[in-house]
Amino acid sequence: MTKLIAVVGPTGTGKSDTGISIAKHIESLGGRAEVINSDSMQFYRGMDIGTAKLPLNERQGVPHHLLDWLNITDESTAAEYQPVARAKILELQTEGITPILVGGSMLYIASVLNEFGFAARDETIRAELEAELVRIGESELYRRLQALAPDTASRIDPKNGRRIVRALEVVTITGEDFAAKLPDLNESWQPVLEIGLNSDRAHLVNRLERRAALMWEKGILAEAESLIPLGVREGKTSSHAIGYSQALAQLDGELSEGQAIEETARLTARYARRQMSWFRRDPRINWFDYQDENLSTNILTTVDTYMNE
Repeated sequence: MTKLIAVVGPTGTGKSDTGISIAKHIESLGGRAEVINSDSMQFYRGMDIGTAKLPLNERQGVPHHLLDWLNITDESTAAEYQPVARAKILELQTEGITPILVGGSMLYIASVLNEFGFAARDETIRAELEAELVRIGESELYRRLQALAPDTASRIDPKNGRRIVRALEVVTITGEDFAAKLPDLNESWQPVLEIGLNSDRAHLVNRLERRAALMWEKGILAEAESLIPLGVREGKTSSHAIGYSQALAQLDGELSEGQAIEETARLTARYARRQMSWFRRDPRINWFDYQDENLSTNILTTVDTYMNE
């Protein structure tokens, strides 16, 4: 069975290109490798510019899986992603193909790489909490979560109503702090080489600011408008995607273009900080500076060592 590789890290650090570079390197040595996407927003058909989804002609012939597999109105959850991604990994390994998991969606990646079971769902409780979210807002629900499960609350964005609702659902069902259900980073599902990309914080923030501006140059406004008839406003997950939420606000006249770009950059930088807070807890990650002129050589040397073990 072939070995599993994962490329992780904050948004905007070059994970997609690195995944392809590793796959092409394995190819050059006579092997086969394919990429499995673990960016939860790249699951959605039509959400391309704001998610920095690589176009087909930039994938260098490397097959990519779990891109564009959800409708814009589908809810995306790590619990549903885990069995799908693991099945694809095992399928590729059975065929002698090295799977390369690439993305920065923290819980989604952890759900695949670690021995991790998800708490049950209760649609009645979920519906009641979602109704409360609309009625009283995420701030009030977040305060309730802080009182019931402070450890969980400390790991969730106070503005992420969907995550707050899910956490309260689990707490209500189990009577336990949801943080206790987070994956054990010392217990892997199967052996994995984790490649992590990051760099100086200030440099990354500047990079994310340029990336936000580029989204508007490439036409995210038109893309977001084209998704409205498909239900992007109603999508529980897609409607909150950074960049698209701001583009929709601009279309509604709530933000100017400058404000939409600025807010997108600010929220993306905040998200990148949360990603690093999560990934730092994983002792298996081999970190590389994406500004290092020897980045590719160093990563491929690490891959070679792992593949030959």
